Amino acid sequence: MKTAERTRDKLTLAEVCAELGISRSTFYEWRAKGKAPRCITLPNGSLRVRRTELDRWLEVREDAA
Repeated sequence: MKTAERTRDKLTLAEVCAELGISRSTFYEWRAKGKAPRCITLPNGSLRVRRTELDRWLEVREDAA
């Protein structure tokens, strides 16, 4: 796997919020309630979300109607 692909596999919080159309505070609220996608916490405290995790999280919430 190339470095660029590996980097794109992990989304920043800003990228996740933009994709979901939510604010950072909403994301943190969901996270506190255990309702956000699983995150990776980097040594500097920054959060990353794997693309596969975000896709899985969205799929689980998809309306079957």
